Amino acid sequence: MHPETLLVSAARPAKEVDAPVNEPVHLTSTFVGWEAGGGADRRVYGRMSNPSWDGPEELLAALEGVPDPQATPALLFSSGMAAIAAALHLVPVGSRVIAPQHAYNGLTSLLESMGDSGRLSVDQVDITDTVAVVGALEGASILWLESPTNPMLEVADLPALTGAAHAAGALVIVDNTFATPLVQRPLDLGADVVVHSVTKYLAGHSDVVMGAAVTADPELQARLHAHRTLHGAIAGPMEAFLALRGMRTLALRLERSQANAAELARRAETARREGTLPIAAVRYPGLAGHPQHALAARQMHGGFGSVLTVEVAAGSGEDGTEPAEDASAAAADAAVRALRLWVPATSLGGVESLVERRRRFAAEPRTVPAGLLRLSCGIEHVDDLWDDLEQALRAAAAGNRAHR
Repeated sequence: MHPETLLVSAARPAKEVDAPVNEPVHLTSTFVGWEAGGGADRRVYGRMSNPSWDGPEELLAALEGVPDPQATPALLFSSGMAAIAAALHLVPVGSRVIAPQHAYNGLTSLLESMGDSGRLSVDQVDITDTVAVVGALEGASILWLESPTNPMLEVADLPALTGAAHAAGALVIVDNTFATPLVQRPLDLGADVVVHSVTKYLAGHSDVVMGAAVTADPELQARLHAHRTLHGAIAGPMEAFLALRGMRTLALRLERSQANAAELARRAETARREGTLPIAAVRYPGLAGHPQHALAARQMHGGFGSVLTVEVAAGSGEDGTEPAEDASAAAADAAVRALRLWVPATSLGGVESLVERRRRFAAEPRTVPAGLLRLSCGIEHVDDLWDDLEQALRAAAAGNRAHR
């Protein structure tokens, strides 16, 4: 079936008279049983298994292209960070990880912490430089990839890098949160494990915190399951129910939010080029001017994601010099404060459009421009989103001129 149909029809109860249309929520901490040891096919205890997990886990595995989703389902975790931590624990103490220089700052902070404790050693690379990444792989145990990256929206050559990593003996783990399996399936492109922040597009309503890990390898899946069970990073049954309900509309939400992102990127780039708004740069893989646009078009299908970035221009100083970082940050902050419809908040992937200046976080790399705004497009009317963004940028520019 097409993914759009699978999202709606899969993970339903049997079609019997008086049966519910939706799977019920199983609020239980334990399960009836008397056999010693229980066995792998037994529920036993709520930290090991819950029927509320089964539907979303099998559905996500199917969406990511796992050949037998029932035998090797995805694994829900209590958060995206819990899924990331479980994936990083697939390799022994002292292993070397290659990771992007621009990535989710929760990942980079965790890698820094694990490096400080001696658990792992980490090398960060520019994932758009395929030759350099391949050259760094010798002796690595994990190649961690985001594509597109957070927040710089860089695109990695996944087939080339996964092939090189496997030749070097490294596992490949791809965070597919930004693209979702409807746009990109990293397992088909050679990845060993895919992780998601289910909080974002999959659940899609800014009301669930959850993560997931997906693999087609039964041995890796068993190890991830053991980590989840022993570390207790499990999803609640109500959260699993809400995530599955959110996934039912993923195709519709993504179609609208991607269309909004593409149109906003086009309008913002036109305004930048014509000089009608204080925009220094627009980043979106769907723009022809994006450095990896052709690569994105080859390995992303049905769109380029629902996130774009706009770098707010602070204007030059009186002597014509480039503005200082603090001036760019101030201009971007002023634009955020002037917004009325866009919600100033972290996270992404909900039905509402969110905006934030990423460098407000100390953990964000200094290579991320201080004036960069990450825009997560929701499903509102695109004209309303553009009108609000346009007036906020004009207000920020007017305030900046008045200040000078």
